[in-house]
Amino acid sequence: MEKLEPDAGILPALFGEPLIVLDEVRKSYRGTPVLQGITITIRSGDLVSIIGRSGSGKSTLLRCINCLEMIDSGSMTVSGITLSRTAASAPVGNDYRRREHDIRQEVGMVFQDFNLFPHKTVLENVTLALTVVKRMPPEQAREKALPLLDKVGLKAFADRYPSTLSGGQKQRTAIARALALSPKVMLYDEPTSALDPQLRGEVLSVMRDLDREGMTQLLVTHEMNFAKQASDHVVFMEHGTIVETAAGDELFAAPKDERTQLFLRHASI
Repeated sequence: MEKLEPDAGILPALFGEPLIVLDEVRKSYRGTPVLQGITITIRSGDLVSIIGRSGSGKSTLLRCINCLEMIDSGSMTVSGITLSRTAASAPVGNDYRRREHDIRQEVGMVFQDFNLFPHKTVLENVTLALTVVKRMPPEQAREKALPLLDKVGLKAFADRYPSTLSGGQKQRTAIARALALSPKVMLYDEPTSALDPQLRGEVLSVMRDLDREGMTQLLVTHEMNFAKQASDHVVFMEHGTIVETAAGDELFAAPKDERTQLFLRHASI
């Protein structure tokens, strides 16, 4: 595999065509820089883990890709849809907003908190977006949702309510809900941080299965073993910049940058 320079953002081509392309993306909050010129290309079928200390900009990067946050400057292309801004003060018109909406249709997002509707069953949580967003008839939505629940090992729990589920089951329900909209890419923001080790394994197993099926996945995680063993690529971020990118086994075995070395020296692997 081609070795990358420490600040490189273009990952080696293991699978398909570029699906996510960021070029000099910047984002600040109240004048404090959070993303400082992020440039990275993620290809179809890749599983990419983003690691780094808290506050390094990892979650903000995901939120920008999913258009939950607006980039201040730079350009971002997701599944062929491009957003670009020259500065945070640049006006945003209707075309930009339409493109944001279109990108959201291509991206599934799973958060640390499960965000399930407590008054709806597992099946209803998964079908809700299909009936509301896609305007799919209820029976058709059910036919699509049940195989997804089977995929994440929860078909038998379809009529249960979230209060009766374990944390791992709730997170797997959230994954099925995101998959229901047929996204081109799945984003995960610390999806296992609230779970105990056994339940973490349930969620990570689903992600491994999706990887084998060719789903493009981008994961912010502190699960160093998963990042090392399952990722096609690992991205180490610090202070809003990409410090180093490499295949998981390469990054953990021989990190090039001193900052990566220091972080991994204190990480739990």
